[in-house]
Amino acid sequence: MKFVCYTEWNQLPESANALFAQGEKDSIFFSRPWFENLTAVALDDDHTMALACVVAGNKVMAILPLMKCAGNTWYSLKHRYTSLYSLLLTDHDQFENQLQLQQQVLACLSQGLSQLPINAFLLEPVAGNDSNLNDFQRFMEAAGFSCDRIFRQYNWIYRVQGQSYEDYMAARPAKLRNTISRKKRKLEREHGYEICLFTGNEVPQKISDYYAVYNSSWKANEQYVDFLDGIVLGFSKQGWSRLAVLYVKGQPVAAQLWFVSHGKANIFRLSYDEAWKKYSVGSILTSFLMEYVIDIDKVKEIDFLTGNDTYKQDWMSDRRERFVLSCVNSVKPTGRFNLFAELMKSMLKKFWGQSKNY
Repeated sequence: MKFVCYTEWNQLPESANALFAQGEKDSIFFSRPWFENLTAVALDDDHTMALACVVAGNKVMAILPLMKCAGNTWYSLKHRYTSLYSLLLTDHDQFENQLQLQQQVLACLSQGLSQLPINAFLLEPVAGNDSNLNDFQRFMEAAGFSCDRIFRQYNWIYRVQGQSYEDYMAARPAKLRNTISRKKRKLEREHGYEICLFTGNEVPQKISDYYAVYNSSWKANEQYVDFLDGIVLGFSKQGWSRLAVLYVKGQPVAAQLWFVSHGKANIFRLSYDEAWKKYSVGSILTSFLMEYVIDIDKVKEIDFLTGNDTYKQDWMSDRRERFVLSCVNSVKPTGRFNLFAELMKSMLKKFWGQSKNY
């Protein structure tokens, strides 16, 4: 078992795909298409990728995707649109001895990171209940790092729990329900409208309608066109893309880009033409997509990703916190070794205690 830092995707052993496939079940932000697109078009000139890995033979056991720059601090490999970050770690539920193996992998990873000429790691945005990162933090502390978590942002979600769209809407605030019904009638009566849904490989062909709406919205011009085009292309190949466009007389006036993967709907980009604001075209389109992902895609969770905007509370039910995990190298080598040895003893004791119950 050894620690390796890869700086190019073609250096990564093929076995790493299993970790990415495992990770994407938890989040699209752990998928290989997400990271590959990020490194291809979104890194600053002074940043480069570093995939900190633990490898046993030809099998990749752990991947910590990092961004390195000229200074003494490395960062999580992330983009402004990244809503969640984590360590990709071999699944300890696969085999009876995997718990002990996982501890060895984390020990190797933390030791390898401690040998790099780096003073600190800043990883974000991370969940407070991420067991992989919680274990990783303990090993990093044993390897001589002082670790801390700082609140970063909120994340709103809705757990569907087998409900239909009708059930879901019945639980929404009366003001929201009435607004959508009233504005639909008004828009239909005064102008007429049509909503078109594009999925999979249709989405890259129609993304220009999203940009047309965005450029007529209250927002500035889309700053990350190359990044967005790349991720739409990559995710559409996986069948994850959902693009809904509301047209009035053939003109796109509202557009929303969602990604649906492994039972989770991610509300990625929303926009509407400012001239049509009085018709609540954004809310009309959100309700349309809610119905589709709940009744057709049969998702278990809907994620509004980053932000604590007031309007999100009308659509969602639960708010989660996201943090920055900082790890600063602060212990002399002798102290680092002693702490590391103590942690290994306690981890192995815990493992052997649990193994007696198998």
